[in-house]
Amino acid sequence: MTDSFDEESEPTVSIKEYLKDVEEQELEADLVLGGDEGKECTYNNGYMKRQAIFSCLTCTPDGNAGICTACSLSCHDGHEIVELWTKRNFRCDCGNSKFGEFFCKLLPGKDVENPENRYSHNFRGLYCSCGRPFPDPDAEEQVEMIQCCVCEDWYHDDHLGLESSDMIPRDEEGEPIYEDFICQCCASVCSFLMLYPPKVFAPVPQKDKAIMKEKEVAENVPLSLGSSEETNGASSSEKCIIGLKLSEAASANTEKSKPMFLCKNWREALCRCPGCVDLYNQKGVAFLLDKEDTIAEYEAMAKQKREMFLEKQSSEFLTKLGQIEKMEILTGIADFKNELQSFLGSVLGSIQGGYF
Repeated sequence: MTDSFDEESEPTVSIKEYLKDVEEQELEADLVLGGDEGKECTYNNGYMKRQAIFSCLTCTPDGNAGICTACSLSCHDGHEIVELWTKRNFRCDCGNSKFGEFFCKLLPGKDVENPENRYSHNFRGLYCSCGRPFPDPDAEEQVEMIQCCVCEDWYHDDHLGLESSDMIPRDEEGEPIYEDFICQCCASVCSFLMLYPPKVFAPVPQKDKAIMKEKEVAENVPLSLGSSEETNGASSSEKCIIGLKLSEAASANTEKSKPMFLCKNWREALCRCPGCVDLYNQKGVAFLLDKEDTIAEYEAMAKQKREMFLEKQSSEFLTKLGQIEKMEILTGIADFKNELQSFLGSVLGSIQGGYF
């Protein structure tokens, strides 16, 4: 009977562990939502550099529209919603012509369409070059996917287009040692990156320890990209800091494009001379020069908003209380902590004493 009870009993979780788990989940949600409280439609903010976007398959099954956090909660509650994490340069579509007779409850007066919005198969709940949903109902095990920082699609490890000898740059614990990933398709658009020194790329481990072919093209480029000021993108002089003609960008990767793994702060090394800036615009990747485009910057801003919100919440709560009530609450918290510590201490002593 005892053995049966032990097998069926669920693992216990301490209050501290539970609260920590709740806090981590709240933080994770805030990082995705960018600190957006979901109270106002973001349409009036225009094409935002980055925001959390959702797709409603109930209203737009073709996946040709995206909605903001507030609209997903207020206008599409109970609908089939696809969470798209974040998208760049996007404006909320809720209630426009793509929704037929459905109007936005928060902000009904919107343009017919948002011509600058871009939609991929992600808006239909499909991902990767294999076009499978996530979670995949046919998969035995759900695996994490990697997002391309250019097209913002997500890819399975097995579908990255790596050579059989290449491996994803990860440390011994399996954590990524790269900051950004560029998929095989977008790598052809960003072939100009092959003109930069190898230091902008995260080292790709190889099973046979062979030298990466991707780096061979850049070996002739000096490791120094000029002064530190130029390397950080502060210079917009006529001189190209990589010291090569842009005409060479087209032939920088004559072989089949391969996915790229970029190191931390690699964007700071991008040349900002007029010629290179024109090239980025022509290829539609000028956003790479914008620090606020990065996920790291987006999450940093989200953390800052979260801290400000929690401080404001605490301040407003205490402001509503009188001096006596404030002292009673603070005293009560202190007493609760002392009693809890005493209780936990007695329980620990009982366990060590063999009573349990």
